[in-house]
Amino acid sequence: MKDTKICSKCNGSDIIIVDGYAGLYGSGNNIMTGATIFSAVKINRYICCSCGFTEEWINREDIEKVKRSKKAHY
Repeated sequence: MKDTKICSKCNGSDIIIVDGYAGLYGSGNNIMTGATIFSAVKINRYICCSCGFTEEWINREDIEKVKRSKKAHY
């Protein structure tokens, strides 16, 4: 959905994006990779308004930050 703007479940094209954010005390749509709000990696949500399917994506430049996080594991 991120690139095609088409839902992979219902083929709908009514897609909205909710931008990730980092709020106080770790609130928001994010992954905290450290102890402060500045360590947050924001997660953007893509939502199909036809069927309700959602996808979550982080920006490519934040992937290494998540990989280095103590919370990440394989």
